[in-house]
Amino acid sequence: MAPSLTTVTNSSSSKRSEPVANGKSQAAPPPPDQQLARDPIETKYRDFFWTYTEEPHRTRRLAIIKAHPEVTKLCGPEPLTKYVVAGVVALQLVLAHLLRNQPFWSWQFWAVAYVFGATANQNLFLAIHEISHNLAFRSPLANRLFAIFANLPIAVPYSASFRPYHLTHHKSLGVDGLDTDLPTAFEAIFLDSILGKSFFCTFQIFFYALRPMMVYRIPLTWIHALNVAIQVSFDYTLAALLPAYFTGHSLLYLLLSSFLAGSLHPTAGHFIAEHYVYETVTPTAADPANGIPIPETYSYYGPLNFFTYNVGLHNEHHDFPAVPWTRLPQLRKLADEFYRDLPYHESWSYVIWRFIFDEGIGMRSRVKRRQGGRVVGGGNGKAAAAGAGMAKVADWKENEIEA
Repeated sequence: MAPSLTTVTNSSSSKRSEPVANGKSQAAPPPPDQQLARDPIETKYRDFFWTYTEEPHRTRRLAIIKAHPEVTKLCGPEPLTKYVVAGVVALQLVLAHLLRNQPFWSWQFWAVAYVFGATANQNLFLAIHEISHNLAFRSPLANRLFAIFANLPIAVPYSASFRPYHLTHHKSLGVDGLDTDLPTAFEAIFLDSILGKSFFCTFQIFFYALRPMMVYRIPLTWIHALNVAIQVSFDYTLAALLPAYFTGHSLLYLLLSSFLAGSLHPTAGHFIAEHYVYETVTPTAADPANGIPIPETYSYYGPLNFFTYNVGLHNEHHDFPAVPWTRLPQLRKLADEFYRDLPYHESWSYVIWRFIFDEGIGMRSRVKRRQGGRVVGGGNGKAAAAGAGMAKVADWKENEIEA
């Protein structure tokens, strides 16, 4: 981030009423000999925002429960989710059928994939996100299996792997080496330009798919094997076994829909909007020794939440991951005094535009913490076989991944 930033400002993309700490604990910085040992490639260039403060969501969750104990009644599965998922899966199969003989490079093929397919598959991405918190069924196993069903039109198996990485993101928000939502030092250096950020936004689906495996690895289980086996069988069936209903172009439509859903698409703006710092940060706040909290989660309250399981209510979601998408607006209304002053976005499309062209926002516009957090289900990960730069292996147990 540019070192000359001096004030907290508002924009048409990110707004706030006034700076607030929201009750976040501000830990005293450790002695100099115990302070952050940063990656040399980061300190050579402009750095991330480092902090010693606790991630804000646990603190705010406890404060909200104390002020509004009835909030816990909002937690629990949402029965509507399974019907929405079934409807979107059916929609994608109908469109894949209708496009079975349409040339891949025709404008009609790409228009349908962008307008309908990408929106539908983004919806399924976020359905899997919702299901990863066990919010479709009470049974953990039913949630794992239903996530595999929701995965089908995405055409690439990922639901089984997504869950442990995502839950670790919640438990270890911003923790370097654990939160795989954070850009790597390589991305921060080589994509820190308009061209680089444009490349990232265009192909960010690949970054989110491949980055976790570069940071640490989780053990594979029968859930992963089942996810792969069912997805490969489904893809093969579409491409080769039902020529009267589907063709290879049907499969290409689903793959293109997934790519566009994680590319320059309005709903893809949530990937960046959720945790990139869009507030201008003073040099005092940027100094981790001062313990000043920097806003690191942003909500969005616009119409695209209709298609995305209210993922825009992201502060609310991180505060209460057990509250399903249908009840997040109730949470926001119930605890209004905790949320009204937090910064938020008004447009996901403008989030993408500003991310690319605003020099004050980029790959390093993220809050990082060296300590705290954990790999869900285990410790902080153990080193893999000897060799510099190799990914860690998470200490998950098989039953914990499947739970």
